[in-house]
Amino acid sequence: MTSSYPYTPTTLRTTVKPRPWVPFKPHEGPVKVPSLPFKPRSNKLLGIYDISTHIIPAVNPRVTPNIPVPVPPPRSSKRPERDIKKLGLELMEQQAQQGEDGYSGVTDERLLWNCVNRYVKKDREDKVRTKGITLFLVHATGFPKEIWETTLCYLLAACSVIDEIWSWESVQHGDSALLNRQSLSGSFDWTDNARDIANFLVNYMPEEIETSLPTHLQQLPASIGESRQKSGFSSRTLVVVGHSFGGCSVTLTALHFPALFSSMILVDAMIDTYQGFAWEHTQYLVGASFIRRDQWPSREDALRSFKSSPIFSAWHSDVLQLYVDFGLCEDDSGGVRLKTPPVHEALVLANPRASRETWELMETLDEQIELLWILPGKPSQDLSDRSMLVEVRKQRAWRRPANSSNTIFKSSSHLVCISSSIVYMTNVIVA
Repeated sequence: MTSSYPYTPTTLRTTVKPRPWVPFKPHEGPVKVPSLPFKPRSNKLLGIYDISTHIIPAVNPRVTPNIPVPVPPPRSSKRPERDIKKLGLELMEQQAQQGEDGYSGVTDERLLWNCVNRYVKKDREDKVRTKGITLFLVHATGFPKEIWETTLCYLLAACSVIDEIWSWESVQHGDSALLNRQSLSGSFDWTDNARDIANFLVNYMPEEIETSLPTHLQQLPASIGESRQKSGFSSRTLVVVGHSFGGCSVTLTALHFPALFSSMILVDAMIDTYQGFAWEHTQYLVGASFIRRDQWPSREDALRSFKSSPIFSAWHSDVLQLYVDFGLCEDDSGGVRLKTPPVHEALVLANPRASRETWELMETLDEQIELLWILPGKPSQDLSDRSMLVEVRKQRAWRRPANSSNTIFKSSSHLVCISSSIVYMTNVIVA
């Protein structure tokens, strides 16, 4: 069952002052171009869409300094909740301290890389319309870029107007994490994910939908990037879907590059004020992520472990299988491990400042960008103030009221509402 929140004026504010956008700077010195950490995929989505993975350089500089990566304590199944929250609070305080002086002192210019999957019709015919639809997907914390593929199968079976799909991956997630494993810092700001996304959309997404592309996408001429920033894409209509951390990241991108975007589907995007109840809950999430299990003897053992988890057992079986297939990789011991290191998953969760900044800026988002919010209606069992959570969701959905709508899936929670939203995504994309 679904419903929607009626218009709710915004009364909640944050105490954070949004920082200015940090411009890109060319990388200096020689660049060692990495190879894909796996063999190129030969399978097709629905037998119709070719799948390929591509690499682009992340932006320079990063907005947080290069500091040592925290070392997690030994895992223990009997660690009390207060100790987990303490671990999380320590990481959150460390991350907050990095941002106290804004962007002053930024020194991290190490070269990082982003991976992105592309899905394109293998027998695509030239369309009469001048701007075909391009779907751009941005994952939540802890998910690989392939996590969308089950949803895509349902969506594409019902919607034939999508010519091309790109699935993004942040620098510390999935295959991107494998490429960057020696270069990731012990600090991370969501703003850098937004800047990396902008870099791809402005400087690397090809002008036309071509049959094949090189693994390493080439930077476009400066004139094309400048034109996109002012007038958008010349031959694409960009529809964006962002979940949680990904929804916030891409919204921050749209705030600074509105011409690129036609419509946005925000799946419980973490654009938040971080009231006291949420701040305490986040402490636990950060601590639990920091010490989560990351190795198993085999993929079969990992799948059995996930199925016994209250969180993962609620997932659609096909989505869980995608997580096992693409969220894990072989390790040196002959077993498998998470591609996204738990410490870096925790560091993403530990620094929600950009989430609060996006809340403050949200009301200024260009009204020409259509917004659809997909929101969970299932109450969280581990929040002390559920009524406040509902109020935040109401106000979030109407933070920018013009050209906006929202749908609540009453039986879904934050991590499973993604698979419930197919028909509404289809309606927005076709419209």
